[in-house]
Amino acid sequence: MDMDAFMAFVGKFAGDLGAVVAAGNVVVGDRLGLYRALADSGPATAAELAARTGTDERYVAEWLAGQAAGGYLEYGEGRFSMTAEQAFALADPSGPVDVAGAFQLALGAVAAVPAIAEAFRTGAGVGWHEQSADVFSGCERFFRAGYAAHLVQDWLPALPGIASRLAAGGSVADVGCGLGASSVLLASAFPAARVSGSDYHAESITLAVKRAADAGVADRVTFETESATTFSGTGYDLVTTFDCLHDMGDPVGAARHIRSALAADGSWLIVEPMAADSVEGNLNPVGRVYYNFSTLLCLPNARSQGGSNGSSESGGSGGSGGGAMLGAQAGEAAIRSVVLSAGFGSFRRAAQTPFNLVYEAKP
Repeated sequence: MDMDAFMAFVGKFAGDLGAVVAAGNVVVGDRLGLYRALADSGPATAAELAARTGTDERYVAEWLAGQAAGGYLEYGEGRFSMTAEQAFALADPSGPVDVAGAFQLALGAVAAVPAIAEAFRTGAGVGWHEQSADVFSGCERFFRAGYAAHLVQDWLPALPGIASRLAAGGSVADVGCGLGASSVLLASAFPAARVSGSDYHAESITLAVKRAADAGVADRVTFETESATTFSGTGYDLVTTFDCLHDMGDPVGAARHIRSALAADGSWLIVEPMAADSVEGNLNPVGRVYYNFSTLLCLPNARSQGGSNGSSESGGSGGSGGGAMLGAQAGEAAIRSVVLSAGFGSFRRAAQTPFNLVYEAKP
């Protein structure tokens, strides 16, 4: 055995173990407003931060030291602080990356390890509805940040004519809408448009209705508890699936239903995780994130809906049954195959970000 190589691996393990344990502390800091208090009021000792947030000094001292050790906070001259970049990622709810939300999602997903291990043995599925509540809320937070940064500003303009149709009062079906983050963004950006969100998960739809009311768009957004193969309505100018096509048990069946629901000149906006077409192309940090989420969340959900191994997350779950499991790292070729197999006439990559690939399909 090469001891240098072994020790290098042990070093990698130590970093990963620290990150796993730190995830819980990031969520604690977010829930207690510790990051926000540092970002808003400046550097602090443990005693000062505890006083600002109404928390216990000794706990805060340990938390602060761990955050600084991981590079999530700065330390010097007895005080802890945040750089502008750290504050943007950890304490700004309008930023393009919600780090705390991502860790909340991860902790929720890890909670399902006993059920997932049993599914490995039996081949059974674990449905989205069987996951922890932190999965639903964390998923919304993780993906909403990217949608808020890119949907209206970049992705919709990449679909010729769609933004103007929505501005003039067009209609949108937001399939697999989860807690409604994407539906609310669309309704807020296009007050004249009609948005219909759908998801098979009833609890998510209940929360989506509340989110729309809180955002003041309940008068132009409706929600229904339906799957990707049963959502209602036809003649839509735009159908959207945000990070959920790969979660579905029957993605081709869902694509066929979407095609039947679109207007003849409408567009299907497909947002999927960033992925290459090969395993080799996905052996990178983003691929690692998505493969691991896929193992704990995406594939089990598809299997629960009747998905098989015959092929190749909106933060919503979509819902359909009887087809193949794509997985979160399906890649463009697999998505193209699903779309064209469903009878669409065209498919193209319209945009991308470090975390997402964005496609347009037309009937």
